[in-house]
Amino acid sequence: MTRSVNDILSLLLRLAIVPAMLLAGICAHAQSDAQFSQYYQIKNYYNPAAIGTSDLLNIRGGARLQWVGIDNAPKSFAATAEMPFKLFKKRIGVGVLMQQESLGLYKNLTAGVQAGYKIKLFKGEMTAGVQIGFINQSFKGSEVVLPDDDNYHQGTDEAIPTNDLNGNAFDIGVGVYYTRGIWWGGLSMTHATQPVISLKSDTGDNSLEHNYEFQVGRTLYFMAGCNIQIKNTLFEVMPSVLVKSDFTFTTGEATARVRYNKFLTAGIGYRYNDAVTISLGAEIKGFYLGYAYDYATSAIAKASSGSHEIFAGYSLKLDFSEKNKNKHKSIRIL
Repeated sequence: MTRSVNDILSLLLRLAIVPAMLLAGICAHAQSDAQFSQYYQIKNYYNPAAIGTSDLLNIRGGARLQWVGIDNAPKSFAATAEMPFKLFKKRIGVGVLMQQESLGLYKNLTAGVQAGYKIKLFKGEMTAGVQIGFINQSFKGSEVVLPDDDNYHQGTDEAIPTNDLNGNAFDIGVGVYYTRGIWWGGLSMTHATQPVISLKSDTGDNSLEHNYEFQVGRTLYFMAGCNIQIKNTLFEVMPSVLVKSDFTFTTGEATARVRYNKFLTAGIGYRYNDAVTISLGAEIKGFYLGYAYDYATSAIAKASSGSHEIFAGYSLKLDFSEKNKNKHKSIRIL
Protein backbone atom coordinates (compact mmCIF):
# COMPACT_ATOMS: atom_id res chain seq x y z
CA MET A 1 0.00 0.00 0.00
CA THR A 2 1.38 3.42 -0.97
CA ARG A 3 0.74 7.01 0.08
CA SER A 4 1.60 10.43 -1.40
CA VAL A 5 3.77 12.95 0.42
CA ASN A 6 0.68 15.06 1.22
CA ASP A 7 -1.03 12.02 2.77
CA ILE A 8 2.05 11.38 4.92
CA LEU A 9 2.17 14.98 6.17
CA SER A 10 -1.54 14.86 6.94
CA LEU A 11 -1.07 11.62 8.86
CA LEU A 12 1.78 13.01 10.94
CA LEU A 13 -0.39 15.99 11.86
CA ARG A 14 -3.28 13.75 12.95
CA LEU A 15 -0.97 11.59 15.05
CA ALA A 16 0.43 14.69 16.74
CA ILE A 17 -3.07 15.86 17.74
CA VAL A 18 -3.60 12.96 20.18
CA PRO A 19 -0.63 13.65 22.49
CA ALA A 20 -1.11 17.40 22.10
CA MET A 21 -4.68 17.16 23.42
CA LEU A 22 -3.68 14.92 26.31
CA LEU A 23 -0.71 17.10 27.21
CA ALA A 24 -2.55 20.41 27.12
CA GLY A 25 -2.07 22.24 30.40
CA ILE A 26 0.33 19.63 31.83
CA CYS A 27 3.72 21.01 32.86
CA ALA A 28 5.18 18.16 34.92
CA HIS A 29 6.96 14.98 33.92
CA ALA A 30 6.20 11.57 35.42
CA GLN A 31 8.11 8.34 35.01
CA SER A 32 6.71 5.32 36.83
CA ASP A 33 7.89 2.41 34.64
CA ALA A 34 11.29 2.39 32.94
CA GLN A 35 11.59 4.85 30.07
CA PHE A 36 12.80 3.72 26.64
CA SER A 37 13.09 5.90 23.54
CA GLN A 38 12.80 2.81 21.30
CA TYR A 39 9.43 1.94 22.80
CA TYR A 40 8.23 0.70 19.40
CA GLN A 41 10.67 -2.22 19.65
CA ILE A 42 9.18 -3.53 22.91
CA LYS A 43 5.48 -2.77 22.56
CA ASN A 44 4.48 -5.63 24.85
CA TYR A 45 6.49 -4.05 27.68
CA TYR A 46 3.88 -1.28 27.71
CA ASN A 47 0.87 -3.28 26.50
CA PRO A 48 0.35 -7.02 27.23
CA ALA A 49 -2.03 -7.21 24.26
CA ALA A 50 0.70 -6.25 21.74
CA ILE A 51 1.64 -9.89 21.20
CA GLY A 52 1.27 -12.36 18.34
CA THR A 53 0.41 -9.65 15.80
CA SER A 54 2.54 -11.28 13.06
CA ASP A 55 3.82 -14.74 12.18
CA LEU A 56 7.12 -13.99 13.92
CA LEU A 57 8.78 -14.93 17.17
CA ASN A 58 10.19 -11.57 18.24
CA ILE A 59 12.92 -11.38 20.89
CA ARG A 60 14.27 -8.02 22.07
CA GLY A 61 16.68 -6.93 24.78
CA GLY A 62 18.12 -3.54 25.58
CA ALA A 63 19.75 -1.24 28.11
CA ARG A 64 19.50 2.47 28.81
CA LEU A 65 21.90 4.83 30.60
CA GLN A 66 19.91 7.93 31.47
CA TRP A 67 21.43 11.35 32.13
CA VAL A 68 25.07 10.35 31.76
CA GLY A 69 27.26 12.50 33.99
CA ILE A 70 24.85 12.56 36.93
CA ASP A 71 25.67 10.24 39.83
CA ASN A 72 23.10 7.53 40.59
CA ALA A 73 21.01 8.39 37.51
CA PRO A 74 18.58 5.70 36.27
CA LYS A 75 19.99 2.60 34.59
CA SER A 76 17.42 0.34 32.93
CA PHE A 77 17.36 -3.06 31.27
CA ALA A 78 14.46 -4.83 29.57
CA ALA A 79 13.98 -8.08 27.67
CA THR A 80 10.80 -9.22 25.92
CA ALA A 81 9.65 -12.08 23.70
CA GLU A 82 6.30 -12.57 21.98
CA MET A 83 4.78 -14.81 19.32
CA PRO A 84 1.48 -16.15 17.97
CA PHE A 85 0.23 -19.53 19.14
CA LYS A 86 -2.59 -21.84 18.11
CA LEU A 87 -4.79 -23.39 20.78
CA PHE A 88 -7.86 -25.44 19.82
CA LYS A 89 -7.51 -24.08 16.28
CA LYS A 90 -7.74 -20.54 17.67
CA ARG A 91 -4.90 -18.07 17.18
CA ILE A 92 -3.75 -16.36 20.39
CA GLY A 93 -0.70 -14.39 21.45
CA VAL A 94 1.79 -15.25 24.17
CA GLY A 95 4.67 -13.26 25.62
CA VAL A 96 7.12 -12.79 28.47
CA LEU A 97 9.02 -9.80 29.82
CA MET A 98 11.63 -8.88 32.39
CA GLN A 99 12.71 -5.39 33.39
CA GLN A 100 15.18 -4.07 35.95
CA GLU A 101 15.93 -0.47 36.87
CA SER A 102 18.23 1.12 39.43
CA LEU A 103 17.88 4.70 40.63
CA GLY A 104 20.13 5.85 43.43
CA LEU A 105 19.73 3.42 46.33
CA TYR A 106 16.50 2.02 44.88
CA LYS A 107 16.19 -0.93 42.52
CA ASN A 108 13.10 -2.57 41.05
CA LEU A 109 12.55 -5.77 39.09
CA THR A 110 9.44 -6.70 37.11
CA ALA A 111 8.75 -10.07 35.46
CA GLY A 112 5.59 -11.42 33.88
CA VAL A 113 3.91 -13.72 31.40
CA GLN A 114 1.32 -12.52 28.90
CA ALA A 115 -1.59 -13.98 26.96
CA GLY A 116 -3.87 -12.34 24.41
CA TYR A 117 -7.19 -13.41 22.89
CA LYS A 118 -7.77 -12.30 19.29
CA ILE A 119 -10.96 -11.52 17.39
CA LYS A 120 -11.65 -10.11 13.92
CA LEU A 121 -13.13 -6.61 14.10
CA PHE A 122 -13.84 -3.99 11.41
CA LYS A 123 -11.58 -5.73 8.85
CA GLY A 124 -8.78 -5.75 11.40
CA GLU A 125 -7.73 -7.74 14.45
CA MET A 126 -8.41 -6.84 18.07
CA THR A 127 -6.42 -8.43 20.90
CA ALA A 128 -7.38 -8.33 24.58
CA GLY A 129 -4.37 -9.16 26.74
CA VAL A 130 -3.43 -9.72 30.35
CA GLN A 131 -0.08 -9.88 32.13
CA ILE A 132 0.49 -11.77 35.37
CA GLY A 133 3.75 -11.58 37.29
CA PHE A 134 5.49 -9.97 40.21
CA ILE A 135 7.36 -6.81 41.09
CA ASN A 136 10.33 -6.58 43.45
CA GLN A 137 11.52 -3.42 45.19
CA SER A 138 14.78 -3.06 47.14
CA PHE A 139 16.56 -0.25 48.98
CA LYS A 140 20.26 -0.17 49.97
CA GLY A 141 19.82 1.31 53.42
CA SER A 142 23.31 0.19 54.39
CA GLU A 143 24.70 2.81 52.00
CA VAL A 144 22.76 5.74 53.45
CA VAL A 145 25.13 8.53 54.51
CA LEU A 146 24.00 11.48 56.63
CA PRO A 147 26.44 14.43 56.89
CA ASP A 148 27.42 15.43 60.42
CA ASP A 149 26.19 18.97 59.84
CA ASP A 150 22.80 17.86 58.47
CA ASN A 151 20.15 19.95 60.29
CA TYR A 152 17.20 18.12 58.66
CA HIS A 153 17.79 14.46 59.57
CA GLN A 154 18.89 12.45 62.58
CA GLY A 155 20.66 9.11 62.48
CA THR A 156 17.94 7.65 64.70
CA ASP A 157 15.09 8.81 62.44
CA GLU A 158 12.87 5.74 61.78
CA ALA A 159 11.91 7.20 58.41
CA ILE A 160 15.47 6.56 57.20
CA PRO A 161 16.24 2.82 57.00
CA THR A 162 19.85 1.88 57.70
CA ASN A 163 19.53 -1.79 56.68
CA ASP A 164 19.06 -3.22 53.19
CA LEU A 165 15.35 -3.73 52.52
CA ASN A 166 13.60 -5.96 50.03
CA GLY A 167 10.02 -6.95 49.13
CA ASN A 168 7.78 -8.53 46.48
CA ALA A 169 4.18 -8.19 45.35
CA PHE A 170 1.83 -9.80 42.82
CA ASP A 171 1.38 -7.64 39.72
CA ILE A 172 -1.23 -7.49 36.94
CA GLY A 173 -1.40 -5.54 33.67
CA VAL A 174 -4.20 -5.36 31.07
CA GLY A 175 -4.57 -3.95 27.59
CA VAL A 176 -6.23 -3.95 24.19
CA TYR A 177 -4.40 -3.71 20.87
CA TYR A 178 -5.77 -3.28 17.34
CA THR A 179 -4.18 -3.73 13.93
CA ARG A 180 -5.62 -3.09 10.48
CA GLY A 181 -3.47 -2.98 7.38
CA ILE A 182 -0.66 -0.51 7.96
CA TRP A 183 -2.17 0.82 11.21
CA TRP A 184 -1.67 -0.28 14.81
CA GLY A 185 -2.61 1.11 18.20
CA GLY A 186 -3.40 0.14 21.76
CA LEU A 187 -4.50 1.21 25.22
CA SER A 188 -3.14 -0.44 28.35
CA MET A 189 -2.70 -0.18 32.10
CA THR A 190 0.28 -1.48 34.05
CA HIS A 191 0.16 -2.28 37.79
CA ALA A 192 -3.66 -2.34 37.55
CA THR A 193 -4.13 -3.52 41.15
CA GLN A 194 -1.72 -0.91 42.56
CA PRO A 195 0.28 -3.54 44.48
CA VAL A 196 1.63 -2.64 47.91
CA ILE A 197 5.15 -3.95 48.61
CA SER A 198 6.14 -4.52 52.24
CA LEU A 199 9.88 -3.94 52.56
CA LYS A 200 11.71 -6.08 55.10
CA SER A 201 15.32 -6.36 56.19
CA ASP A 202 17.51 -8.67 54.07
CA THR A 203 18.96 -10.03 57.33
CA GLY A 204 15.64 -11.67 58.15
CA ASP A 205 15.52 -10.00 61.57
CA ASN A 206 12.69 -7.46 61.50
CA SER A 207 12.02 -7.30 65.23
CA LEU A 208 13.58 -3.88 65.51
CA GLU A 209 12.69 -2.68 62.04
CA HIS A 210 10.19 0.00 61.20
CA ASN A 211 7.52 -1.21 58.76
CA TYR A 212 8.20 0.26 55.31
CA GLU A 213 5.75 0.01 52.42
CA PHE A 214 5.91 1.05 48.80
CA GLN A 215 2.80 1.30 46.61
CA VAL A 216 3.20 0.94 42.86
CA GLY A 217 0.78 3.28 41.10
CA ARG A 218 -1.21 2.48 37.98
CA THR A 219 0.09 3.84 34.68
CA LEU A 220 -2.09 4.28 31.60
CA TYR A 221 -0.52 4.04 28.12
CA PHE A 222 -1.76 4.96 24.67
CA MET A 223 0.42 3.88 21.76
CA ALA A 224 -0.23 4.12 18.01
CA GLY A 225 1.55 4.25 14.68
CA CYS A 226 1.73 2.92 11.13
CA ASN A 227 4.07 1.85 8.31
CA ILE A 228 3.63 3.80 5.06
CA GLN A 229 5.31 2.66 1.86
CA ILE A 230 6.32 5.64 -0.30
CA LYS A 231 5.19 5.03 -3.86
CA ASN A 232 7.80 3.81 -6.36
CA THR A 233 10.60 3.82 -3.78
CA LEU A 234 12.25 1.47 -1.27
CA PHE A 235 11.45 3.87 1.58
CA GLU A 236 8.90 3.53 4.36
CA VAL A 237 7.78 6.22 6.79
CA MET A 238 6.94 4.93 10.28
CA PRO A 239 5.43 7.58 12.59
CA SER A 240 4.38 6.60 16.13
CA VAL A 241 3.29 8.16 19.42
CA LEU A 242 3.38 7.08 23.07
CA VAL A 243 1.34 8.87 25.73
CA LYS A 244 1.46 7.85 29.40
CA SER A 245 -0.26 9.01 32.56
CA ASP A 246 -0.25 8.01 36.23
CA PHE A 247 -3.48 10.02 36.68
CA THR A 248 -1.50 12.82 38.31
CA PHE A 249 1.05 13.64 35.62
CA THR A 250 0.80 13.05 31.88
CA THR A 251 3.51 13.12 29.25
CA GLY A 252 4.13 11.75 25.79
CA GLU A 253 6.45 11.52 22.83
CA ALA A 254 6.19 11.43 19.05
CA THR A 255 8.66 9.67 16.76
CA ALA A 256 9.13 9.76 12.98
CA ARG A 257 11.31 7.06 11.42
CA VAL A 258 12.29 6.31 7.83
CA ARG A 259 13.33 2.81 6.77
CA TYR A 260 15.18 1.96 3.56
CA ASN A 261 14.70 -1.42 1.86
CA LYS A 262 13.60 -2.96 5.19
CA PHE A 263 17.26 -2.70 6.24
CA LEU A 264 18.39 0.71 7.55
CA THR A 265 16.27 2.94 9.77
CA ALA A 266 16.81 6.49 11.00
CA GLY A 267 14.49 8.57 13.12
CA ILE A 268 13.95 11.63 15.25
CA GLY A 269 11.61 12.09 18.19
CA TYR A 270 10.49 14.56 20.82
CA ARG A 271 9.49 13.76 24.40
CA TYR A 272 7.33 16.50 25.86
CA ASN A 273 9.23 18.89 28.10
CA ASP A 274 12.13 16.43 28.34
CA ALA A 275 14.29 15.54 25.34
CA VAL A 276 14.92 15.34 21.62
CA THR A 277 15.84 11.84 20.40
CA ILE A 278 17.73 10.55 17.38
CA SER A 279 17.82 6.85 16.54
CA LEU A 280 19.51 4.48 14.11
CA GLY A 281 18.72 0.84 13.40
CA ALA A 282 19.64 -2.03 11.09
CA GLU A 283 17.90 -5.31 10.27
CA ILE A 284 19.44 -8.23 8.41
CA LYS A 285 18.33 -11.87 8.20
CA GLY A 286 16.10 -11.52 11.24
CA PHE A 287 18.69 -9.78 13.44
CA TYR A 288 18.09 -6.26 14.73
CA LEU A 289 20.40 -3.67 16.28
CA GLY A 290 19.27 -0.20 17.30
CA TYR A 291 20.72 2.82 19.09
CA ALA A 292 19.07 5.99 20.44
CA TYR A 293 20.51 9.16 21.91
CA ASP A 294 18.50 11.66 23.96
CA TYR A 295 19.51 15.29 24.38
CA ALA A 296 17.68 16.94 27.27
CA THR A 297 15.69 20.07 26.50
CA SER A 298 15.25 20.89 30.19
CA ALA A 299 17.71 22.40 32.66
CA ILE A 300 19.12 18.93 33.32
CA ALA A 301 21.19 19.38 30.14
CA LYS A 302 23.54 21.57 32.20
CA ALA A 303 24.57 18.54 34.27
CA SER A 304 24.24 15.68 31.78
CA SER A 305 25.68 14.94 28.35
CA GLY A 306 22.54 13.01 27.41
CA SER A 307 21.09 9.51 27.56
CA HIS A 308 22.20 6.44 25.59
CA GLU A 309 20.15 3.38 24.70
CA ILE A 310 20.87 0.23 22.71
CA PHE A 311 18.59 -2.64 21.68
CA ALA A 312 19.28 -5.93 19.95
CA GLY A 313 17.03 -8.77 18.92
CA TYR A 314 16.06 -11.55 16.59
CA SER A 315 12.87 -12.37 14.68
CA LEU A 316 12.09 -15.89 13.48
CA LYS A 317 9.40 -16.67 10.91
CA LEU A 318 6.82 -19.18 12.13
CA ASP A 319 4.65 -21.25 9.80
CA PHE A 320 1.21 -22.32 11.02
CA SER A 321 -0.07 -23.60 7.69
CA GLU A 322 -1.55 -27.06 7.38
CA LYS A 323 0.75 -27.80 4.43
CA ASN A 324 3.68 -28.48 6.73
CA LYS A 325 2.01 -31.41 8.42
CA ASN A 326 3.63 -34.62 7.15
CA LYS A 327 1.25 -36.91 5.29
CA HIS A 328 2.42 -40.50 4.71
CA LYS A 329 1.02 -43.11 2.40
CA SER A 330 1.52 -46.80 2.99
CA ILE A 331 3.74 -48.51 0.43
CA ARG A 332 1.35 -51.43 0.67
CA ILE A 333 -1.30 -49.37 -1.12
CA LEU A 334 -0.33 -49.08 -4.79
